[in-house]
Amino acid sequence: MREEILITTRANPKIDPNVAAWGWQVIADLFLVGLTAGALIFTAMVILGRKEENFGFTAKRLPLIGLISIGLAMTFLFLKLTHKIVFWRFFGAFVPTAVMSWGAWLLQLVILAILLLTLQGLRGGYPALARPVDKFRLGTWALDWAERYRRPVAWASVVLGVIIAFYTGTLMTSMDARPFASSGLMAPLFLTSGLATAAAVVLIGARAPEERLLFSRVLFGMVVFKVLLLALTLANLANGSQVQIESVQMVFGGEYTRLFWLFFVIPGLLVPLAIEAFGLRGKRASWMMISPVLVLYGAYMLRQLVVDIGQVSGYLSYVNTYNPALLDLLR
Repeated sequence: MREEILITTRANPKIDPNVAAWGWQVIADLFLVGLTAGALIFTAMVILGRKEENFGFTAKRLPLIGLISIGLAMTFLFLKLTHKIVFWRFFGAFVPTAVMSWGAWLLQLVILAILLLTLQGLRGGYPALARPVDKFRLGTWALDWAERYRRPVAWASVVLGVIIAFYTGTLMTSMDARPFASSGLMAPLFLTSGLATAAAVVLIGARAPEERLLFSRVLFGMVVFKVLLLALTLANLANGSQVQIESVQMVFGGEYTRLFWLFFVIPGLLVPLAIEAFGLRGKRASWMMISPVLVLYGAYMLRQLVVDIGQVSGYLSYVNTYNPALLDLLR
């Protein structure tokens, strides 16, 4: 009996006094999957619009960055697993009622799609990597096949990109016991954030003036939409149940106020928004490259805060429900 009281109150690691099951590995995974989703969508849209020559970085080089991102994401998830030797069980069974089961199977399709998009642009985007692949008959066949069927793959990539970006937000929403993270607006917020990260990568890597101009506009629009969605998310929580109101108060005068506003909203949203607005009015200066870097930082911080505050917020206060006198009664 004494052990039961201890387990359900004050002696449960990573549960009491706050949930701490999700660490930096999960946060990095959410960020990298969002980047891959954006890469899928933007590359596919360029291919479907037959603009590969005008937007060469997006069509031919961005997919490899997305492939590396999803590879790192899977690596970080593997590092997070306690029982690593049985990780394959995630992919050996499908449980329709489990959100993570959907994610495991979706990731397999996403990896296949981003791999095919990488292959279709390898010769034009990374000729030094394509040459050794072309030396083998199987490699030549794979590159030819990916180039020939890039449009059907692009259609599938748009759908998969939207779904996997929505999934990362839905994963947060499914945490019903974590009121700060359970807003229904998390899915579109994470989708917008993923698109912003991919646009930021293009703006950093692209050299063609037309491509840079387009994605500076895309980045500006995504950040504006992200600010609006974030405001709506906070308003949704502030007008929700009592526990949701208490959770959002952590960024309005609570312990996460400074971190949220001074280390996320201002540098990760408002500063790049101002820089991009200024840049759209004239020629971009070299110092404006700080804008996409700050957008990437803001995207990571968004996930950091949603995960951390989500785990701190909850429906049950262990401090109030635990009464140490109960143990004295058992002695």
